[in-house]
Amino acid sequence: MRAIVVILTLVITLSCENLESQVPEKINGITLVATNNPIDSIAITPIVNFNANYAVIVPYAWMKSLEEPQIYYDENRGDWGEKPHGVKKTNALMKEQQLKVLLKPQLWIGRGAYTGDINLISEADWSILEQTYTDYIMRFVHIAVQENIEMFCIGTELDSFVKQRPAYWDQLIKDIREIYKGKLTYAANWDNYDQVHFWEQLDFIGVDAYFPMSEEKTPSLASIKASWEKWKVDLSSLSRNRNKKILFTEYGYISADYAGKEPWKNAGDDRAVNQQAQANLFKGLYESIWNEEWMAGGFIWKYHAEQSRWRGFEKRFTPQDKMAQEVIIKAYGSY
Repeated sequence: MRAIVVILTLVITLSCENLESQVPEKINGITLVATNNPIDSIAITPIVNFNANYAVIVPYAWMKSLEEPQIYYDENRGDWGEKPHGVKKTNALMKEQQLKVLLKPQLWIGRGAYTGDINLISEADWSILEQTYTDYIMRFVHIAVQENIEMFCIGTELDSFVKQRPAYWDQLIKDIREIYKGKLTYAANWDNYDQVHFWEQLDFIGVDAYFPMSEEKTPSLASIKASWEKWKVDLSSLSRNRNKKILFTEYGYISADYAGKEPWKNAGDDRAVNQQAQANLFKGLYESIWNEEWMAGGFIWKYHAEQSRWRGFEKRFTPQDKMAQEVIIKAYGSY
């Protein structure tokens, strides 16, 4: 009898271990703000201390306006962390501390205009945009190949560009796939992710998850969880229909009053610091969706490695040194 019990125990143990080995690792990520100056491992360790297993590197390019098609990226200008050698070094530092990396080139348009509203009229202008965007993106695809970067984002919140030029995006994805063997995603805005035609061609459905949650000054967990019920239905349905998991390519909240009302906005002078609001919104998100089967994980927006960037961030998105930090550490440590 004892021998039978031992055998059964061994079988159950091995079965459980095998089952656990088949459970995909949740992507617990944080976006690093590109640094002005070179960094070392000391700048990366705090990200690891969030219990993160992924980090994002964001090298920006610029457009002058929504109506001017030229994309500008100059390797000799801008922050150190956005230049090719800075991206490579930052990736190496992350790898040294067992962080996987998402490389996420993004556009910044003059005066902070929304990238989804690019408004070009002529075919000539669209051609300029496509050519310069391809040059910019492929520059970093080659870096992703050279540096063995695990995941690449082909674009962020480019609603009108994606909608009006579908053939261009199909070809771009094909060209990237020919040389890059890592995972691919695209970061669609929270109100536009169901209008992207190429999800089947990527590995994850990427969503910048600034979903409206609550109009309360300090959102309660009950109201946050109630709000997530609607979005859970929509997201799970899209995941099932496209046979792809959902990845929050950006998610986060400011630490100010009414942080859940329009989560994509920074707070003005009319709103006070409110760390509890930010902490509740993170907690409600984790308890509502992080354990869902269709949920691949996501990347917090955002983390500042340089103290010079900390001035005035009391109400901004970063959770570092705020109440939300402990919420994140606990949640990431649980998944």
